Amino acid sequence: MNQIDMSRKQPLAQVSAAVESLHSRFESYLHSPVGVILGTGLGQWVESLEGQLCIDYSDIVGFPRSTVRSHAGNLCAGWIDKVPVLALQGRFHLYEGYSPDQVCFGVRTLARFGVKKMIITNAAGALNPLFHPGEMMVISDQINMTGHNPLIGLSYGEPQFPDMSQLYSQKLMKLVHSKALELNYRLQEGVYIGILGPSLETPAETRAYRALGADAIGMSTVMETIAACQMGMEILGLSCLTNKNLPDCMVPTSLEEIIDVGQDIEPRLTALLNVVIPEMHAMK
Repeated sequence: MNQIDMSRKQPLAQVSAAVESLHSRFESYLHSPVGVILGTGLGQWVESLEGQLCIDYSDIVGFPRSTVRSHAGNLCAGWIDKVPVLALQGRFHLYEGYSPDQVCFGVRTLARFGVKKMIITNAAGALNPLFHPGEMMVISDQINMTGHNPLIGLSYGEPQFPDMSQLYSQKLMKLVHSKALELNYRLQEGVYIGILGPSLETPAETRAYRALGADAIGMSTVMETIAACQMGMEILGLSCLTNKNLPDCMVPTSLEEIIDVGQDIEPRLTALLNVVIPEMHAMK
């Protein structure tokens, strides 16, 4: 077998090894219909799970480690209204030095566990001048400005050229809008642009990204969403808007401020997820 063939098979084997190492502890959650990725400052949602079980990433064969503050670094399982759920409490980023393959390791592990519908959350900066910190945004589409792609050279046995004309599920977008309305939550909708980071964007970059059609900006999500699409998942994206970028009057921000606003949004995100997930499970 040549070197290229080996490089294609090795990540597959690593994901399979991670799944195998979890079987005995997560046997009740095999074929869980819904998976969730929790972004910066949003990890407390797992506390609402019934029968909560969390395992540190360091205890899972092959799993990367989450190094960013406010990312707990646990794979969690539990139940919401009798629906089994798997959740990544913290994610991996390109700016941490991880490869696209490592960034998507958790998503691919959940897919091998049988997850068919994925909710991907993040903390993001608002680029649309009509959006405000403290609001949530349904992601309608995305722009990948990281310069990376998790599908390069690695097929994972799935299509290497997946269609992305409807990357985010229209059905799930309609569902979350209707549930937000019932909860009397203001929910924006727009395009998310993913950048490499970790430096925050300049005023000139902010103008450029807004000109491209982006409504919110962050340093995650786009890699995971591409991988989830390749694995055949239905995807719902939710951005929690933690700061606002107006290029003509940029206000300095920090990770601490982003975490604080994310934690303020988290109770509303928890309530929304807890009514959306059972409906997602019921949808055909």
